[in-house]
Amino acid sequence: MKNKAKLELFDNPYPKRDYVITISCPEFTSVCPRTGQPDFGEIIIEYTPDKKCIELKSLKFYMQSYRERGIFYESLTNEIMEDLSRASRPRRMKITSKFTPRGGITTSVVVEYKKGKK
Repeated sequence: MKNKAKLELFDNPYPKRDYVITISCPEFTSVCPRTGQPDFGEIIIEYTPDKKCIELKSLKFYMQSYRERGIFYESLTNEIMEDLSRASRPRRMKITSKFTPRGGITTSVVVEYKKGKK
């Protein structure tokens, strides 16, 4: 597996205001750890920044680091949450992964984070 790209941040231009940033990664790919087949999906990141915001170019490279990695949907969604919330320390964050059908079954995983709660 390739190393994960380093997430870069920038100062929140309005740190006293609550607002929501929504980022959609509609071409997300990873690999099924059981079959080795590619998994295709969309990762949606919604967050209210505190002091820092996530820089998009570094996020793109971070997401691309999953392309050849065998990982279950549940693990990757929680791992993305851990990495993004640890780096940016948002007030709140929600990660939704939606994967395309495989064998007639679709899967979505939702993980939420709120500052001060685990």
